Amino acid sequence: MSTRLLKTADNLLMHLDIGNAAPRRVGEIEAHEGMMLEAAGFPAPLGTAVAIADANGEKVRGEVVGFRQHKALILPFSNDTAFAAGGRVEPLGGAEMVSCGQALLGRVIGANGEVLDGRGTIVSRFKWPLVGKQENPLNRGRVVKPFDTGIRAINALLTMGEGQRIAIVAGSGVGKSVLMGEMLAGADCDVSVVALVGERSREVSDFVETKLGKAKNKSVVVAVPADHPPLLRLRAAMRATAIAEYFRNEGKRVFLMVDSLTRVAHAQREIGLSLREPPTMKGYPPSALAIISRLIERAGVDRTTGGSITALYTVLADGGDLEDPVVDSARAITDGHIILSRRMAEQGVYPAIDVSKSLSRIMPDVITEEHIRAATRFRQLTSCYDENHDLMMMGAYAPGNDETLDDAIAQRPAMLDFLRQKPGTSCSFSQSQATLMEEFGT
Repeated sequence: MSTRLLKTADNLLMHLDIGNAAPRRVGEIEAHEGMMLEAAGFPAPLGTAVAIADANGEKVRGEVVGFRQHKALILPFSNDTAFAAGGRVEPLGGAEMVSCGQALLGRVIGANGEVLDGRGTIVSRFKWPLVGKQENPLNRGRVVKPFDTGIRAINALLTMGEGQRIAIVAGSGVGKSVLMGEMLAGADCDVSVVALVGERSREVSDFVETKLGKAKNKSVVVAVPADHPPLLRLRAAMRATAIAEYFRNEGKRVFLMVDSLTRVAHAQREIGLSLREPPTMKGYPPSALAIISRLIERAGVDRTTGGSITALYTVLADGGDLEDPVVDSARAITDGHIILSRRMAEQGVYPAIDVSKSLSRIMPDVITEEHIRAATRFRQLTSCYDENHDLMMMGAYAPGNDETLDDAIAQRPAMLDFLRQKPGTSCSFSQSQATLMEEFGT
């Protein structure tokens, strides 16, 4: 009987080719503190994707984010799953690769590439590392071409270049998302990639239905609402950046938009504090601020392929605090910043761009001398008016004492009209430049 069983087993296994397969280490849950799991017997490297068996035997995905003594610290991709001690933890592979390619255009996906728009499975054989590829900094090309955003005030006064990274900084309810949608509709690019990180679910749906418009067929949207675990919110920004890197590697001009960088930092703060990192200013651990530079530095111009990623990051200034650590870090690492003013928004000026406090570091490299002079004149008049606003409101200024201020007062209605732009309209770079030089040229 035993001989027949052995022959049967041999027949079943004779066609099985195990090649160079090696034993696979499998761990088990020993502790669950807050949102962090501790797995014993699981010496997997950082970033390893894992499958965790919950209390019902169902498998939940997660990621190794740290170590404590001889135990792996794992964050699951679910907030409401019940785990039990002894639950099995299995590795799913090494560094994660992101599906890319033309099949993603016009689609809305989640942090793990799952389909959110209900239009069927996305099939693509093209891959790119989730965390990007480490490259020689000299492979980054200079920014020498203007980038048309379709927004007159930005095109003329804060000119962006192809491959530039810029931050939009404002408090809540001042129009960051609206301006982002208008720029998406008017941007002159081959591919648009949008990361909606930590937004309300209603706003995600509203953005997809009303803001994409004509740009939908050349856009990829990666969305993770605010009620999702911090690791998924972080991965949404990383996946969107990886998709943008793939298209840049194909020689495309890519417009990457991340809304918002603040919520990416908040997600990393939650993870860092769970790993017992020391909190610094406003409770941000070092890793929360480091993730900002790691994410932003992945954008830019590729000398080899000629492709570019022009990146826009929205940053929430809580209470209008421009010295917030995230705001300060974003301004330091990006190639410029656009400050939105609540005072201008209250006056009905949209987009509510505070020209005197905003800056594009790339602008002098991509425009003409005549354009620079006209933009400088506009900024000078705006700054002069803002500095003397309180003085004029008190009636303490007599016309004729300051020629520049007199000119600023006279030109104020024209300047506000230049900044205003109706939603749904687009103004090309050449039109913006011509209007500025005609009205404010010297």
